[in-house]
Amino acid sequence: MSVPQAERGSDPPGGKRRPHGMLKLYYGLPDPSGEALAGPPWGDLGGPTDINGPHFDPEVFLTKLRKECSLSQLMDCETDMVKQIRALDSDMQTLVYENYNKFISATDTIRKMKNDFKKMEDEMDCLAANMAVITEFSASISSTLQDQHVQITKLSGVHALLRKLQFLFELPARLTKCVALEAHRQAVCYYSKAHSILHQYQHMPSFRGIQDDCQKIMADLAQKLREKFRDGGSGAKDLAECVELLLQLGEPAEELCDEFLSHAHCRLEAELQALEAELGEGQQLCMAVPATDILEFTDRGCNSFVSNMCLVIASYQELFINREGAQAISCMAHEKLVAFVDGLMEHYFALVERRIQLERCVGDNSLLVRALDRFHRRLQALAKLLPASRSAAKGTEIVVRAAKERIRQYLQALQSFYVDCLTDVRQSLAAPRLIGKDSPNLAELLGTISASILNQIKSVLTYVHLFTAKDITFSNKPYFKGEFCSQGVREGLIVSFIKSICQTARQFCESTGDKGGFTPPALLLLLSRLCLDYETSTISYILTLTDEQFLVQDHSPVTPVTGLCAEAREAAQKLLNHYVKVQGLIVSQMLRKSVETRDWVTTIEPRNVRAVMKRVVEDATSIDVQVGLLYEEGVRKAQSSDSSKRTFSVYSSSRQQSRYAPSYTPSAPMDTNLLSNIQKLFSERIDIFSPVEFNKVSVLTGIIKISLKTFLECVRLRTFGRFGLQQIQVDCYYLQLYLWRFVSDENLVHFLLDEIVGSTAHRCLDPVPMEQSVIEVICERG
Repeated sequence: MSVPQAERGSDPPGGKRRPHGMLKLYYGLPDPSGEALAGPPWGDLGGPTDINGPHFDPEVFLTKLRKECSLSQLMDCETDMVKQIRALDSDMQTLVYENYNKFISATDTIRKMKNDFKKMEDEMDCLAANMAVITEFSASISSTLQDQHVQITKLSGVHALLRKLQFLFELPARLTKCVALEAHRQAVCYYSKAHSILHQYQHMPSFRGIQDDCQKIMADLAQKLREKFRDGGSGAKDLAECVELLLQLGEPAEELCDEFLSHAHCRLEAELQALEAELGEGQQLCMAVPATDILEFTDRGCNSFVSNMCLVIASYQELFINREGAQAISCMAHEKLVAFVDGLMEHYFALVERRIQLERCVGDNSLLVRALDRFHRRLQALAKLLPASRSAAKGTEIVVRAAKERIRQYLQALQSFYVDCLTDVRQSLAAPRLIGKDSPNLAELLGTISASILNQIKSVLTYVHLFTAKDITFSNKPYFKGEFCSQGVREGLIVSFIKSICQTARQFCESTGDKGGFTPPALLLLLSRLCLDYETSTISYILTLTDEQFLVQDHSPVTPVTGLCAEAREAAQKLLNHYVKVQGLIVSQMLRKSVETRDWVTTIEPRNVRAVMKRVVEDATSIDVQVGLLYEEGVRKAQSSDSSKRTFSVYSSSRQQSRYAPSYTPSAPMDTNLLSNIQKLFSERIDIFSPVEFNKVSVLTGIIKISLKTFLECVRLRTFGRFGLQQIQVDCYYLQLYLWRFVSDENLVHFLLDEIVGSTAHRCLDPVPMEQSVIEVICERG
């Protein structure tokens, strides 16, 4: 309800009127704003003229106003008072409006209180009258029975004693009736009440007879309860009642515990024997491969043995451990239960481990992981029932060992797969030669083996990753969050496999024999490129993939990527060096036999290039094509415009004559060995078996160096005639026409061929060289 502006009065200069200010001031309440209503400036504070004070006198106030104030001041005072009166009226009206419901409710409450108090007064008056009557009657009864109180007390005691005696005399009959009605708990309760009294007065014949009868009845009852307890067919509630009654009858708790565990042991042992028989039968029938999968075996063990073990634990705890007021029995019973459970679980764990060891298939891992997960889940339930047992911890250890064994099996599978891939490559390289076809493309073989190995690694990582899946209960164990990922998968599986690849590659370099043992040179070349690809990209990719799939939370040291890459590069280098050596030895063998099996002193005048030289050029061309499939071209030194003619000057007759003729001219004797040695001082040293680079030019250079060096050493061991020298000239010229294009520096071929011709001339009995034009004609014709 709004209040008209005329009734509310005007607002104070502050802009908004303080609510309820006047009423609070009137009733002596403090003002929250800290301001007081302004009075006239001429009023004495606290005096009769203080309009806001308690001692205000209107007559004195008006008299003082008329005396001291002018007319205008009186009018101002009147105006101010009117405003304050209107403000008070407005505040009072607002207060009434705001608290109207409260006033109405307070009025109703007061009215009800008046009525209730009136009724209460009447009731209190009635109660006081009743209490007075009760007091009067009590006093009358006390005065009447005061003389007979002692006698009544004695009679009451005698009556209670007679009732007890009556109960004792009727006890055998009552016990017999309770046993007949199978009210065993009631019979034990009766006997427990009377047992102490009968024992106390057993020296009296009458009580002795009652005690003997009761003991005989309770002995029969105890026998019945024992038979019911041993039967085991009763429910848990009936068994609990049997144990409780037997304990109340004084039966030894330890014997009851042993008897309960003995019956449970027989049942559980039978289930274990059934599992063992199933496992043994599967091994006999299937050569260590069980008839049922591991998931079915685990389900059978968990649903039968482990579930029944949990039921036994729960029943035993309810019977013997979770009993109030029997702390000593509980401790003894708990120790027996822990020993009982651990003993049977050891047998069960042995069967489970035997079954896990039969899982040798390295394909899909899901059945094994699911079986281990269910096995672990059931053991967690058992651990909640019996925390003191170490079954859960031992079960986790079994899971960890199974995971480690699985990693070891997958590592062996990867290594076997790698060996099989190498066998397939060997067969692919050997098959075309057997049927007379061209060798397969090494680049395609490399791509195939690389993709196969990488896909196999990815598959194995997928299988192993199941151990760390979120829905697997044991995946949150510390081992599977840390050590399994870092030391197991990364180090034990991936890093070990990469190292085995490098180790296998190095073993190929240890083969002996002039032709590299049984290892095809093409396989050496392919493996060197495979290791080089691993060093450049594959190792980083595989380890990054492993780290992403297995988020390692373990800070144990791991093998760095750079170390593995260095090992792979070292293996690639050894393989390539060995390839160069093997191919060089193959060509060298041909050259050596061609030199050693010929009589160079009596040979006829050369008319053709020997076939072995053509074979050398053909092999060099074949090796060039083979290496070019896997390695880049490489860098060559700047070559002359016509290398053949430039080299030809080395074998020209004029130079050869000027070089060797002085040795055989009587007027100018000179040691030709000295000339050769002086010439070698100013020539660059050639390292025949230096490490090769990863490119085609370097590989071919190494092979040609080994071949020509072998040719040179074979020449130095033979003696030549005139035509023998000329045949070597023709062969060397033919070689220089074709070999220079394969090497990084054509001067290297020039130098070695020059050394061969020079050494031949030194070993020649009649060193007369062939004309260069004739050599060219023969080589062009050949």
